[in-house]
Amino acid sequence: MTSTDTRLLTAPDDQPRAHLLELVGAIEPWDDLERTHLETATQWIASGAPVYRVRKPDVPAMHLVSYFVVLDNTREQLLLVAHRKAGLWLPAGGHIEPGEDPWAAVVRECREELGIEAVASPITGEHPLFLTVTRTRGQRAHTDVSLWYLLNADARTITSYDQGEFSAIRWLTGEQVLEEPAELLDPHMHRFTRKLQHARTRMHRR
Repeated sequence: MTSTDTRLLTAPDDQPRAHLLELVGAIEPWDDLERTHLETATQWIASGAPVYRVRKPDVPAMHLVSYFVVLDNTREQLLLVAHRKAGLWLPAGGHIEPGEDPWAAVVRECREELGIEAVASPITGEHPLFLTVTRTRGQRAHTDVSLWYLLNADARTITSYDQGEFSAIRWLTGEQVLEEPAELLDPHMHRFTRKLQHARTRMHRR
């Protein structure tokens, strides 16, 4: 974190805000779009603007989300969920509560939505791999600043899911995700998958 970032910390939640800046600053951008999103997120967090959602669905109009992509290493498959409100296939996840650590949000949401304990991937540990800034669709649209985490789980251990949030779940290989029409997925799902493939290849070469 630069001295400029430190000077911009003006809100009473300086400690969690500083931690957010560290998390975002540690993400290596995959492409120019992620580099832009990282710059946007850094400026927004450092500005002292409110970053946590306090009222559904859009207060404040820009707020933090923790996504978690579950990977079954043996099958080399990722879990996607059919999100009822979004009408898209997405990773599981949810909004970060005021003052909550983003990883703690992953642990909480993983238990609530999939009924399992979150196990961080050795590729990333308890740190996000990817960041996106996305305008939602439909009425009362808002902007989600999403930290994408990577978890490991055996697909056989996920025997239920939150049917209030999701209408279905699917396990897909990275190549199958890339073959899915982009308009059916989170708009950044293809980019995340390519970044994950690169990260896995790099780790296997060590």
